[in-house]
Amino acid sequence: MLVLVLNCGSSSVKFQVIDTEGDWSLARGLIEKIGGQSIVTLHGEGRSPYEAAEAVSDHEAAVRRVIEWIRAAPSPPGGAGGFDAVGHRVVHGGARFVEPTVIDDDVVRAIEELEDLAPLHNAPSLAGIRACQAVLGSEMPMVAVFDTAFHAALPEYAHRYAISYELALRHGIRRFGFHGTSYRYVIARYHGLTGTPSGRGAIIALHLGNGCSVAAVRDGAPIDTSMGFTPLEGLVMGTRSGDLDPAIIGYLARKEGVPAAEVERWLNECSGLLGVSGRSRDMRDLLEHQGVEARARLAVEIFCYRARKYVGAYLAALGGAEAILFSGGIGERSPEIRARICSGMEWCGLRLDPARNAAAAPREARISADGARIEVFVIPTNEELIIARDTAARLGPPSPSG
Repeated sequence: MLVLVLNCGSSSVKFQVIDTEGDWSLARGLIEKIGGQSIVTLHGEGRSPYEAAEAVSDHEAAVRRVIEWIRAAPSPPGGAGGFDAVGHRVVHGGARFVEPTVIDDDVVRAIEELEDLAPLHNAPSLAGIRACQAVLGSEMPMVAVFDTAFHAALPEYAHRYAISYELALRHGIRRFGFHGTSYRYVIARYHGLTGTPSGRGAIIALHLGNGCSVAAVRDGAPIDTSMGFTPLEGLVMGTRSGDLDPAIIGYLARKEGVPAAEVERWLNECSGLLGVSGRSRDMRDLLEHQGVEARARLAVEIFCYRARKYVGAYLAALGGAEAILFSGGIGERSPEIRARICSGMEWCGLRLDPARNAAAAPREARISADGARIEVFVIPTNEELIIARDTAARLGPPSPSG
């Protein structure tokens, strides 16, 4: 099956066309800065790479541009139609969506009801879904694949918050966890790279990008993860605070004379690396300026310390681990951040090989030292491949006339 995979951000659309028979990417690209002069980057099998600035007004225009480009190929994949189905990444599925789900009007409404729990994510996903409906019509099958689904089976002692049990049940409050499609991919690749049995062993996986999380996985099942009821909890991120005393929200609301919702917006959009540094949410920028700007240096220190603290906690939760996996834009591309997170953890058998770590940027590689008790790998993630596979599995083979 040929699947168009859409991963929509607040101002971007990332896509791939994947042939699930051979896990082969036939086309891929990214449209950034939607809503003005956008950067359009397109790559297709047998076609010259394209990168240019174009006016792209909204997500519907971006999706329309992608589909028209796919179908304009001299020999478009799948013939004139270009693809058989569309798979959408949706961040928050709540308690209802724990497996890939065929999209209909009821599903769209349910995803919309979850927007408050992932304000930076579900709204863009819905924009992508609605754009596809407008451009492709109701005949094109579409599937939603949810980041939260991987963590649905967290043990209750890990997903339950210590608030009133009745309140938690009444309002569906629990730790949901995110980045599930990324974790599924990198853990499967770890087993493939090492030849270890699939679904066995204790693994700590870190997805470090603009959004960051870490998961503890035993025998293929997550036992804990850093993100919680929303993607705000846990590690320091590009613009999100991660863990903090919950009393801070009410305190700031009173002191600043603003509603709690505005403080929540600050924590989601004006905190993290950006809030501490006052300069940027981009780790590359902060690493470049940490030598001359104390706040840039502090932001990097807090980021690495928080990640190292979670690794230590999950080693305790797992009773040790066979491997630690780094993925995501920062995890894949920053040897310095990987080294700083792992620094001082020789006590548990975690030692990096500096040369291997420096060379893995970004490519699949083992970066731990020979003889280290815990192996460490860099594994670039491929969420789109997981979404394509899930879409094909949910829909089954296309009909002969499709």
